[in-house]
Amino acid sequence: MKQRIAHIALVVEDYDEAIQFYTKKLDFLLIEDTKLSEGKRWVMVAPNGAKECCLLLAKAANEQQAASIGNQAGGRVFLFLFTDDFWRDYTKMIEREIKFIRPPEQMEYGMVAVFEDLYGNLWDLLEPNEKNKGVLD
Repeated sequence: MKQRIAHIALVVEDYDEAIQFYTKKLDFLLIEDTKLSEGKRWVMVAPNGAKECCLLLAKAANEQQAASIGNQAGGRVFLFLFTDDFWRDYTKMIEREIKFIRPPEQMEYGMVAVFEDLYGNLWDLLEPNEKNKGVLD
């Protein structure tokens, strides 16, 4: 049996502002933007080089969904952006005014810093160390 996680739904306030953030601030690629109905679109973005998984940007459709915008993981780091060059990406993100809430730190598993997306969801920017490099392949 072969399985994989294909998409992760990320509840957003507005499709276009989310697309703008992910493509202009984080350099993600817009994989698809298809209108499904009035007010609903199928929008997928992914980091350049992603092979398996992408984000499905899902506009909140009711109050319960809207309440989870920016807090999909209850205040914990929700998503992990792996990089092959931490300092290149960290510097670019600082220049683009991405808000980091934890500064860069060398951990047992690699170099990491925590940043917020446009709604406040927490992400790790992570360059795995040599022992863990295989996770990027």
